[in-house]
Amino acid sequence: MDFSQGRSFKLEYTSEDNSPETPLIIHRAPLGTHERFIGFLLEQYAGKFPTWLAPVQVKVLPISDKFLDYANSVSDKLKNADIRCEVDDRHEKIGKKIRDTELMKVPYMLVVGEKEMNENTVAVRRQGKGDIGVKLVTDFLNEIVEEVKERKEN
Repeated sequence: MDFSQGRSFKLEYTSEDNSPETPLIIHRAPLGTHERFIGFLLEQYAGKFPTWLAPVQVKVLPISDKFLDYANSVSDKLKNADIRCEVDDRHEKIGKKIRDTELMKVPYMLVVGEKEMNENTVAVRRQGKGDIGVKLVTDFLNEIVEEVKERKEN
């Protein structure tokens, strides 16, 4: 029930005794507060959530199936540190995987191939910024854990 909006809009009706009355406004909310809050967040960020809020924070992209085991081991390390991570194990070219992940607005992509597997590194890509460079898995892990912990906008 809203007691003030009727006055704000200068709404009136004539009661049974012919006197002017201000109506009470009844609001209908088809969505609950949680749904509206998610709607506000989606509108605020246009779907491009900061890392700490993103449903998937990191996507590991193996160049081919030969590197799927390494991609899964990197993913496991991230998941053990409470980072929301997925491996893109589709049989697609790396360019398509990167493009699809960009469109999904995942904050970080980790591209892994033979060189990265041999050196225990990952090629880091940031959503909207492109290639950041090659980092040791432990270095990237420490950086993203700190970013999420501090809730940094990046």
